[in-house]
Amino acid sequence: MRLIVFDWDGTLIDSRDLIVACMQAAIREVDLPPRTDAQVADIIGLGLREAVETLYPEVSAERRAAMIDRYRRHWLARQHECRLFPGARETLERLHQAGFLLAVATGKSRAGLERSLQETGLARLFSSTRCADETASKPDPRMLHEILGELDVPASAAILVGDTEYDLEMARRAGVAALGVCYGVHEATRLSRHRPLAILDRITRLPDWLAEYRARGRRAVTVTQGMSG
Repeated sequence: MRLIVFDWDGTLIDSRDLIVACMQAAIREVDLPPRTDAQVADIIGLGLREAVETLYPEVSAERRAAMIDRYRRHWLARQHECRLFPGARETLERLHQAGFLLAVATGKSRAGLERSLQETGLARLFSSTRCADETASKPDPRMLHEILGELDVPASAAILVGDTEYDLEMARRAGVAALGVCYGVHEATRLSRHRPLAILDRITRLPDWLAEYRARGRRAVTVTQGMSG
């Protein structure tokens, strides 16, 4: 295993509640039919345009564009409120020092990811990043294919870590192994339907899981780690 590709929101950054709040504010301001917080959270992980289309397939393109604009304004004003999940920084540092290539595949915009990387100081750790506004949105595998091509890593030497079924489906289509994390958006039961190698309840478990995976000769099976504490 040479390359670890991370989702961003819900995997490294604790942003679920803020994304939902900004979406709900945009919905109210554009006077769109209400959606529950659960419905809004369910589209986290898709590109913004695809997310709004999923929420409002019956609404005109003009009104969806207005909602996107309002959402971006709210997000830009409040993005600084997001924090890394506990132990995420230390985990990334540990993996980087161990010689893994690290990358990001996210539904965020390029501008949004660059701001997050600057605010967290993590840019130096990632060898490649791809965003939904510069390639196809998840679950299309294109952004994974582009990362693999840029870094000259075969799919068999990579693993994706993500918190939604969109991440896991993207990995499956790209022929890349996947790990789910159940502390973000989608719960473990939902993630397990996509047969990830494992489902972790903390990002800090990742280095030890990878070490065990290597020791087993990559014969890992689908498990859930740490769910009972």
